[in-house]
Amino acid sequence: EATCITEMSVMMACWKQNDFNDAACAEEIRMFYDCVAKAEKERKGQNEEDTMSPRGNLTSNQVNKLLRRFPQMTRYV
Repeated sequence: EATCITEMSVMMACWKQNDFNDAACAEEIRMFYDCVAKAEKERKGQNEEDTMSPRGNLTSNQVNKLLRRFPQMTRYV
């Protein structure tokens, strides 16, 4: 899942307009890095949510998420 695409596009457009001068695009660069940090924090939080219990059991939400992610294809011939 792609994140921070808008922020990255704004940053790159600013660079192009200002001959790739970081100083002229400091605000856009900061916004992009803030977005990346926020997305990384959310991703780490999601990973903690996806971990199994010490006994190795999954919650029903975790099972449903995995089944949606890896659907079983069956063919009836």
